[in-house]
Amino acid sequence: MKVSRRRRAGFVWGVMAAAVAAAALCLGGCRLKVLEDRDTQAESRAEAGGPGEPGGESRAEPAESGEPGRGSLAGTDSGESGEAAKGQDGIARREEGKKERRLRARFPEPGNLCVKIGADFENVREKKGTGEESRVCQGLPAGSGTLEILVPAWFVRDGLEISVLEYQDSRIFLEQGETWAVLEPGSQVMWTGQGSPKRIPGAVPRKRYLKQGPEKREDSLYIPLEAVCAAFDYEAAMEPGSLQVRLEDKSPGVRVKVPAAYDYRENGRAAKVKDQGSYGTCWSFASLTALETAMGPGERLEFSADHMSLRNSFSLDQSQGGEYTMSMAYLLSWQGPVLEAEDPYGDHVSPEGLAPAVHVQEIRMLPSRDFRAVKKAVFLWGGVQSSLYTSIVDAMSRSPYYSVENSSYCYEGEEIPNHDVVIVGWDDNYPKEKFNKEPPGDGAFLCVSSWGQDFGDGGYFYVSYYDSNIGGNGLVYTGIEKTDNYHRIYQSDLCGWVGQVGYSRQKAWGANVYRAEGPEDLAAVGFYATKKETSYSIYLARPGEGEADFGERKLIAQGIMEYGGFYTVALKEPQRLEAGERFAIILEVETPEAVHPLAVEYQADEMTAGADVTDGEGYISYDGQSWERLEERYQCNLCLKGYTRRKDRL
Repeated sequence: MKVSRRRRAGFVWGVMAAAVAAAALCLGGCRLKVLEDRDTQAESRAEAGGPGEPGGESRAEPAESGEPGRGSLAGTDSGESGEAAKGQDGIARREEGKKERRLRARFPEPGNLCVKIGADFENVREKKGTGEESRVCQGLPAGSGTLEILVPAWFVRDGLEISVLEYQDSRIFLEQGETWAVLEPGSQVMWTGQGSPKRIPGAVPRKRYLKQGPEKREDSLYIPLEAVCAAFDYEAAMEPGSLQVRLEDKSPGVRVKVPAAYDYRENGRAAKVKDQGSYGTCWSFASLTALETAMGPGERLEFSADHMSLRNSFSLDQSQGGEYTMSMAYLLSWQGPVLEAEDPYGDHVSPEGLAPAVHVQEIRMLPSRDFRAVKKAVFLWGGVQSSLYTSIVDAMSRSPYYSVENSSYCYEGEEIPNHDVVIVGWDDNYPKEKFNKEPPGDGAFLCVSSWGQDFGDGGYFYVSYYDSNIGGNGLVYTGIEKTDNYHRIYQSDLCGWVGQVGYSRQKAWGANVYRAEGPEDLAAVGFYATKKETSYSIYLARPGEGEADFGERKLIAQGIMEYGGFYTVALKEPQRLEAGERFAIILEVETPEAVHPLAVEYQADEMTAGADVTDGEGYISYDGQSWERLEERYQCNLCLKGYTRRKDRL
């Protein structure tokens, strides 16, 4: 068995299913086809096409305008004749009432309805990160009492790759490619359009009426399937008696998922521009800025770079720089983030005992230089933390690779990255002529640095697609939860992913043994996928005192991770733990192209010299049968966490 240090992209020196919600059988608007038996098939073919009920119409005009979106809706736009609409409305309501009565009799438990993208419902294996697990959800009936289907916002975002933004004024903005839609909870009005006024001058939005507006339930947002189908050209079909709804793409092969240009400043997603001053803290500012953008425009929080750079588990001060693995370790161990107001930047003082404002449970690491993945991440989830090589150290610095006039940057060379930034947009047509040294082609990412608003365009600048380092590493924060999500975290890796262990092959077993601090339930397990397409199986064993026998183990979760990164896997069936009980979390992983697939913490250098490798009980195995003690033989801790909830909270 070998231990290898994690290969870094360059040390950054700053000074330089559930639900688709079930059930709203929208027979007209969301084009839900109900394939019924022969006795009712003829009657079922009649499709209600009249206008929906305006109901709680919002009188606020949309902030943007555009051309009408594609897809029909069971409703009317604002230009339909009033008398014709009333007549059609009456016919539609009578026909729809007959259908809903039949469907209620046939499907008495709408909460069991399942919605899936594509045709095959069978053999769905969990795949985190735009994989199979995001393509299925389970449903909720609409609060209006109708049979309209509501789908959770995560399903729309992760499964269909439609951006979902909630704003502080309660507006909900959906976008895919050049198509957008605006909704509001409690309102049946939806505005749709194409492009933006900047790209399509004079474009006019289209007003539509839905049968059911979006809803918030237990702090979770649900979107009408009718709105998704109408605005973005999907079709829904349901097999009789199956309680399964299938979504089909009506524009296969031609659908454009992201627009040609995107800018967080134009979409209300930009975070406050920060200034690191003379300290080497760009890594912490970039991490927290990316995290702030991932919170969404509806929740504005500013996190403390002072706390991240002073209250982590590493042996560096603010003048010595840092890197993104330090940010990951700090956040994933729940040491932070804390609010900026509690620990302001630049005073060399960081109070003790500050509690995190949120819990970070998932961080995805994008494939190197995969610009499609970067754009998708920026569009759907939040800003992407990445790195550059530059000689610029503040707003007044100059570089031969930076154009002050155009706020543009392009370095083509062999130097390793030394500064972290956040990608918050792009322009595929950004002219190559705007760079000091003309790159081979057009296109650039919009980035924000930590040199204050006097740098670039208010803190922002464009980095060419041909820059040697941009997108070489890319982190996006995809799992941000409230601090009451779990009662306790079990861990022994406060410095996080420092290196890897394994047996010179892509498969390995690891285990961490913990002792339950109270009567509680193991609710989730967290670990690093060291490369993309990592498959995993998680087991629970209950070894006796002083034992390392994990033969009697129970499979509690399995799946595949599309990207590398850290993931928290929620258990479908929480596992009971008694106070004082020893329990072992066992991880079996197989990572393509890896020879050391398990992430570990150890004392690798000056930065990690403070890592405590005596505080855990970790094991590694070639085959899951014979186990070696990690701390004693290899002086490292396994990065494998457990999350529990008190029994009274379940």
